[in-house]
Amino acid sequence: MTDRLTGKTALVTGAGSGIGRQVAERFAREGARVAFTDRDLAAAQDAASAFPTSVAVELDIADEASVAAAFEGLAVDGFDVDVVVANAGVQLFGQDAKIADLDLDVWRRTIDINLTGAFLTVKYAVRAMLGRGGSIILTGSPTALNGEGADFTAYSASKAGMHGLTRTVAAAYAAEGIRVNTVAPGYTETPLVSAISGDPESRAAIVSRIPLGRPGTPADVEGIMVYLASDEATFATGSTFRVDGGMTTL
Repeated sequence: MTDRLTGKTALVTGAGSGIGRQVAERFAREGARVAFTDRDLAAAQDAASAFPTSVAVELDIADEASVAAAFEGLAVDGFDVDVVVANAGVQLFGQDAKIADLDLDVWRRTIDINLTGAFLTVKYAVRAMLGRGGSIILTGSPTALNGEGADFTAYSASKAGMHGLTRTVAAAYAAEGIRVNTVAPGYTETPLVSAISGDPESRAAIVSRIPLGRPGTPADVEGIMVYLASDEATFATGSTFRVDGGMTTL
């Protein structure tokens, strides 16, 4: 590790597993104090336990009171965030579908968690950073960029909304020194996509669309997140950084 984040304080949502955990752990190894936040407090505590200066916080991104309480509680404890990663989300395999077949409840649940959850996370991140500046990173998706999510209407729309949120907030707060960017991982094998990774036929079909010829891992995403969190990225805002093995080049 290179201590690129020494002196910074970071908050990562969905840090109990998958990409969120990988990124939060890497931030801590790079010298940051990290708030590992997750709806599953036990998972966040397990992830944070290896890092003495880090903390675990229960946070439900779809609940404004929960988001507000997490940010306020951290500030009281001296965790003034410099970096926030809005990573938590859902993909409702077996329920999300092409639009003619999509139930309204599945649409609402996906939007409430992914898009409204990102809105609330970013809202309170910006409030915490006003007067100091900082870096906000959203976890997007290739489904927001091309037709990769044709069978996942709600998920694709929620991620497209997150990409739009990045551009809007970046433009609105650039003068305040707050940078906002999206990282769009490709098919990355985490618990979120076990419905695909556990089905050899589905897995082979999606891997066949990745020019680099393999699925992504959470470790493939952490490096770009470190860059965007660091002072090396002070001129990067409003952008989408694709880490998808070339999937969106096709």
